[in-house]
Amino acid sequence: MEGLIHSTLIEVSTLVLFIVIGVSLYILSKGADILVNEAVGLSIRWGVPKMIIGATIVSLGTTLPEATVSVFAAINGNPDLALGNAIGSIIADTGLIIGIAALIGRLPIDRNTIKRQGSLQLMSGILLAIVSLPFFSKGPDGIITQWMGFLFIGLLILYIIGTISWAKKSNEAVSSEIEGEESSLFIQLIKLVIGIALVIVSSKVLIPSVEIVAIRIGIPQSVIAATLVAFGTSLPELVTAITAVRKGHGELAVGNIIGADILNVLFVVGSAAAVTREGLLVPTNFYKLQIPTMLIVLVAFHIFAKNKDEVITKTEGAFLSGMYFVYLILNYVWI
Repeated sequence: MEGLIHSTLIEVSTLVLFIVIGVSLYILSKGADILVNEAVGLSIRWGVPKMIIGATIVSLGTTLPEATVSVFAAINGNPDLALGNAIGSIIADTGLIIGIAALIGRLPIDRNTIKRQGSLQLMSGILLAIVSLPFFSKGPDGIITQWMGFLFIGLLILYIIGTISWAKKSNEAVSSEIEGEESSLFIQLIKLVIGIALVIVSSKVLIPSVEIVAIRIGIPQSVIAATLVAFGTSLPELVTAITAVRKGHGELAVGNIIGADILNVLFVVGSAAAVTREGLLVPTNFYKLQIPTMLIVLVAFHIFAKNKDEVITKTEGAFLSGMYFVYLILNYVWI
């Protein structure tokens, strides 16, 4: 799909590309509106905290680009791309997206959800760091083996079952109002799927369009790789988070990122490792920058989420987003 989109867009004029970018941005924003509205509607209908809806249904939808990229990368013999995509997405989600969302709006924290989902988020990152160590492979390099991939998939199933079970027992009162008229559960689910599809497909068109325009006007490839490509697969989470915050549903944004981080480990890495007999080779440079940055960002978020104000402050948001930009710079300084 991505190859077809890129080959089609590269043949059109720059003026047409600007029109495509404008239309993609419009569809992206509308898709995010639908996604957030219907997710909040399900939260109200089921009496489930918005943070839980964000950590399950919404994050499953917005994590699909990472899963698709990583699985096909692993199948095509690029395991470092598969693993780098997952780890890079965790850093972008927790650093850049939570940081920006905190800077532009209010990000309230539900202590019970953070205690459960937040702990799973941190433990997932630590688990990924541990299994990446050379200690578990016979050679000098770290390898996330195929059996580890199947283990991650098993943990994913347990995570989903456990989260649904806990959500059913939750008695938290949900006082938010859904925008628009009340509709049937089936219609709500269909709209949710449409919203997720619009966000993902428009992102797939927007990123290569901007990349091609950037190349044509003379922006260096290294700059493009460090910004557009690295940030591309996390665009659905970013737009969803910003839309949720602007609509006053910050808990949904936080839940989406927590769930996406967990899924990036269990779903994305697990699937990519499970489809390859050789497993995922961990590049040596990942021990110097990628894995340490992932752990630092996750620990920082976990500490911030437990502060007494029960909100991610703008100062904390600035720290998290600053960490992401430092990480981007170091990626190219240390190459």
